[in-house]
Amino acid sequence: MIALEFKVKGNKTQYTAIDEAIRTGQFVRNKCLRYWMENKGVGQKDLYRYNTWLRSEFPFVKDLNSHACQASVERAYNSISRFYSNCKKQIPGKKGYPKFKKFSRSVEYKTSGWKLSPDTKSISFIDKKGIGKLKLKGTWELWRYDQKLIKRVRLVRRADGYYVQFCVKVNIEEPLDPSHTNIGLDVGLKEFYTDSKGGTEPNPRFYRKGEKRLKFYQRRVSRKKKGSSNRKKARNRLGRTHLKISRQREEHAKRLARCVIHSNDVVAYEDLRIKNLTKNHCLAKSINDAGWYQFRKWLEYFGQKFCRQTVAVNPDYTSQNCSNCGEVVKKSLSTRTHICECGCELDRDHNAAINILKRALGTVGHTGTWILDPNALGESASTLPDSGLEEPR
Repeated sequence: MIALEFKVKGNKTQYTAIDEAIRTGQFVRNKCLRYWMENKGVGQKDLYRYNTWLRSEFPFVKDLNSHACQASVERAYNSISRFYSNCKKQIPGKKGYPKFKKFSRSVEYKTSGWKLSPDTKSISFIDKKGIGKLKLKGTWELWRYDQKLIKRVRLVRRADGYYVQFCVKVNIEEPLDPSHTNIGLDVGLKEFYTDSKGGTEPNPRFYRKGEKRLKFYQRRVSRKKKGSSNRKKARNRLGRTHLKISRQREEHAKRLARCVIHSNDVVAYEDLRIKNLTKNHCLAKSINDAGWYQFRKWLEYFGQKFCRQTVAVNPDYTSQNCSNCGEVVKKSLSTRTHICECGCELDRDHNAAINILKRALGTVGHTGTWILDPNALGESASTLPDSGLEEPR
């Protein structure tokens, strides 16, 4: 399954219609959540029936395509089922009780309510919201795929315009020839990552570099009168600046992950809990600016696409243990050099990267299946879904 995104071009009337469709989808989702809160034991089928009643009760809901309304119901039920799943797993802390959406930014269609032009350069939405025909601007060659493989179409509103996303059901695997090399990665704040071979990648710090400009536009927003058109313009300019920084961070993580996966058969990295790390108010901004989660997400995506193995290991004591003799050498965060009595002297992150790779290889069987053994790591070291790590049956 892949997602292809295009920017859409239309007029103000069409953009207003898109906003109305997004608000209608948000209305259906919030109504379904309220219905679930007020009625115990409500399931997905009950929410579908309630959606049918909403379409008969509210004309503006009926104007939206029925499949788009069903997609909004599914969004509501997904948040409900995720909450139940967290409760059953007894996840510590908040369980993610479903919340009402105040500012939705997208509406999703299924296989009806839209129609592509024969040259795939425009798309028409044929429900009663009045969106009409929109031009597609992008470099993806959508004509290569059969339209029957397009399972979802999503309209997205961002600070710099409107976009349409196509979810295409195709096989993304592209096996590569073995490179006969393995690598361990230790992410950090000084360097974006240090690998087990001693190589480093500088941390770009996109947010830090753009922070001065963000403060300038934030002051502009604060000076405008609430509810005025000038304030709306200032908010949009601020939003576009934030969007640019987030895109820079995402593209940087994607580029690095692709290069790492191309060059190695096995890539090992720490199974970090970013949400817990950002509770440290002294480091939260720098951690979020680094984009570790995006990097891990793209590592696992490209690992699956190019049939490479990605292994997430338990991060405990990877910086403290000596990579040469295994002895624990305690050090604070300010100590950047690992010095052991055995004579091993390495950069702190280089030492950690070697330990990460050793820990990953220590959990590997000889049958070609890569297994993370909870007993070997002291606790369960999880990987994200579809990472290619499956236990043999």
